Amino acid sequence: MKYAIGIDIGGTKTAIGIISADGDVIQKSSIPTDPTVTPYVMVDRIAETVLTLVHNSGIAGQDIDGVGIGAPGPLDTRNGQITCPPNLPGWRDFPLIHELKRHLPYSIKLENDATAATLAEKWLGAAKDEQHFVFITISTGIGAGIYMHGKLITGASGNAGDVGHFVIDPAAGVCVCGQRGCWEYVASGTAIARQASELLGHSVTSKEAFELAASGHPATKELIDNVYRYIGIGCVTLINTLDPEKIVIGGGVSQVGEPLFEAVQDYVGKYALNPSGRKTPIVPAALQQDAGLIGAAALVHMSY
Repeated sequence: MKYAIGIDIGGTKTAIGIISADGDVIQKSSIPTDPTVTPYVMVDRIAETVLTLVHNSGIAGQDIDGVGIGAPGPLDTRNGQITCPPNLPGWRDFPLIHELKRHLPYSIKLENDATAATLAEKWLGAAKDEQHFVFITISTGIGAGIYMHGKLITGASGNAGDVGHFVIDPAAGVCVCGQRGCWEYVASGTAIARQASELLGHSVTSKEAFELAASGHPATKELIDNVYRYIGIGCVTLINTLDPEKIVIGGGVSQVGEPLFEAVQDYVGKYALNPSGRKTPIVPAALQQDAGLIGAAALVHMSY
């Protein structure tokens, strides 16, 4: 049996695990992504955790095929760098693969975290039978991975799928990227919490906003219905552009479940340009727990 080490670098924590070629998580751990230390110190901590996991697992070094890393973009995957991630400002132009190779005797692959999750959904999840699909993650922000003609489409520098910065509604306000009305500015979990808090005059989480809408609170229901419409607009844009067989949606916002998927499927059924595109299934991601680790490991276990 061969194994891969998966590293999922997030804004608040970094998950690290050993994943078998069957997709089983053999061992895992996590450490805080500490903003008070340099990324060089974080790499030291990540490498120490990796080596401890390998030692404790009893797996022989020759049975580990490599390390896969899913990280927030933008990236420069050709040079193994994190370039300018909004949630990790201290990691700008950081040579991640070079620094990890100082500690670890394995080959290392780096991709955007949404891209890695896309590969995981192809490997073990909701898109095992598709050769053309898009995975969308809707959480703090919105990102996507594109799998077409049987392979990942990652772009020249590994940043294909930055769909959160499609402009959806220019009247909505200024996104962190400087454009007005980006998709993640109007429809991410962060956006839902911001808009609901403004609407109600006190701090509200996205989860509380969904609960209020489900209970029939009129203003919040209108807000959430509008969010579903925005998600539908983005999906129609992707369908018209890429002609996928399926769209898979994951991330925290997808956990609201059937109301979201019904609303988005209905919107797609009305507004996708091609009649076949109107029938594109919009489905929930199958992998939630450990999805980041499995996605990172998939970079090693799968050909892409």
